[in-house]
Amino acid sequence: MSAERVECDVAIVGAGPAGLAAASVCARAGLETIVLDEADSPGGNAHRGIAKAPNRDRALLGPEYWRGERLVAEFRASGARYEAHSIVWSVSPELELAVSRREGALVVSARSVILATGSLERPFPIPGATLRGVEMLGAAQARLHSAGGIPAGRTIIAGTGPLLWVAASQLLASGANIDAILDTTPAENRMRALLHLPGFLLSPYVRRAIRLLHAVRSRAQVVNGVAELRAAGSDHVESVAYRNADGDGRTIPADSLLLHQGVVPETHLAMAAGVEHRWDALRHCWMPIVDANGGTSVPGLLLAGDAAGVGGAQAAAWRGVMTAIAVVESIDPGRKLHHGRLARTAIAQFSRGRRFLDTLYEPAARFRIPSDDTVACACESVTAGEVRAAIDEGCAGPNQVKAFTRCGMGPCQGRMCGLTVTEMVAERRGITTAQAGRFTARFPAKPVPLADIASLPYGKEALDAVVR
Repeated sequence: MSAERVECDVAIVGAGPAGLAAASVCARAGLETIVLDEADSPGGNAHRGIAKAPNRDRALLGPEYWRGERLVAEFRASGARYEAHSIVWSVSPELELAVSRREGALVVSARSVILATGSLERPFPIPGATLRGVEMLGAAQARLHSAGGIPAGRTIIAGTGPLLWVAASQLLASGANIDAILDTTPAENRMRALLHLPGFLLSPYVRRAIRLLHAVRSRAQVVNGVAELRAAGSDHVESVAYRNADGDGRTIPADSLLLHQGVVPETHLAMAAGVEHRWDALRHCWMPIVDANGGTSVPGLLLAGDAAGVGGAQAAAWRGVMTAIAVVESIDPGRKLHHGRLARTAIAQFSRGRRFLDTLYEPAARFRIPSDDTVACACESVTAGEVRAAIDEGCAGPNQVKAFTRCGMGPCQGRMCGLTVTEMVAERRGITTAQAGRFTARFPAKPVPLADIASLPYGKEALDAVVR
């Protein structure tokens, strides 16, 4: 059965704040617009399940979450086509997208493509992280948004980053029993962050930060300066042990441990499409190289929102607007959209506070680069010690480590261990992380049914490649 084919002006991957805002601008400007989304309804991670959220009490999830209602309403009124349960696993240089759906494979040909794939949580490899009951905080927050679920029993949250306080506040307001929050933010970060405090004080983040910190600290025990962290249990997590920089520590009984140490751009699809990236030394991740409008090294392929650099939901929406304006004006050169100035002003306001937040919540090296007995790649159960042994045997970079150990070959395709391996190679070999390199991203970008690949159109060149 052949794949369905669709032609459009703009194809947008992702229906979070950036994707929704970009789609609304493009569709209202008269462009044929299609949005391809892996979820069952628009909203993305920031506003997941907002159209059918079981928690209708707005005080529980906070005003920032409910801002998504307007984004979704404007998107639905714009006339853009929405494709749910759609996994984009290939983007060709000719801007042809291969999509896997429940209804069958889909091929989308577009004049411009906007990747609004958002962000994902940074790897947080600690001893015991593969025990049942240990998961990333974002997964617990997603369940809360979409189904109203909260962790059962004694819950510990550990890590650092602005979203830790957002999720903790929402879980507490929804009735979760959080026994402790183990804050791994290094104390030395605070002094370095003070240099950027004036910009933060002039940003829209200040009032929200004060409100969140008060809401969490008034209802949960917060332990600052955590320098060591370990989960223990026979199969399911039973306790969490921690120690601070002074050597003081204790062991806490736990039924759930939720880990988080910031988010990074979701780069896999962009990397596989050939977009140039660079290593960011402050954020400790690969960042796509984009211009002010989200343009990349691949003609016609743009990035919007957190996919181009993490800035939060509201900033992502405005960046989606900027990217969409660039697309509209490139397709129709004689047309000028006048709300670009408003978008630039809003983006500048949010940008003022990012340097402070990125410096304050820079994760400690000891939590980015694991000890030998810690699992570095959960998909293939490869320990950090095995990775180091492969490097010592002569592996010059992450791709060689992958070939020697299978690290990065699992279903996530290195999304959850790639940054860890890059930093381990750099540390072990005494080189920079940029020199160490990264896993090569290839299509299909995600696991896909073989039938979907087989249903794609092919020509003589494709036949010659496999037939002898």
